[in-house]
Amino acid sequence: MENYQGSRYVKRTQKDYSMSLKLQVVQEVEQGRATITQVRKQYGIQSHGTVLSWLRKFGNFDWENQNPTNMPKSPEQKIMELEAQVKLLEKQKALLERQAFVADKKAIIFDMMIDIAEQEYKIDIRKNSPPEQSTILKKKNNKQ
Repeated sequence: MENYQGSRYVKRTQKDYSMSLKLQVVQEVEQGRATITQVRKQYGIQSHGTVLSWLRKFGNFDWENQNPTNMPKSPEQKIMELEAQVKLLEKQKALLERQAFVADKKAIIFDMMIDIAEQEYKIDIRKNSPPEQSTILKKKNNKQ
């Protein structure tokens, strides 16, 4: 280890940390008791990358597929996730209800605008008759 004058910086290597410390840090981070930054400060680990490498080596997270393995969720975690999902769905429902309300009001207003335009200009804007067939269909029907 090298000591630099004027500061408390001590350069460390992976060998300076015991296996039990590494496993303890990994366990605390994976169980959500502390963040990487918190365990770094608590145990005097200098690099964020050091903790990440321990998580990759000794942790239960599958880093290639980006999903947890062997990490069952506690009932409290499941409940919290479901509560968050319910809140999100309630917000989405409220948003969709507001959008439907606005769309209904717009349809009513557009209907009123068309009625006013028809009265004002004395023209039929809405089509009351079925659309005419295309010329190709007329030719086919005449040939038969």
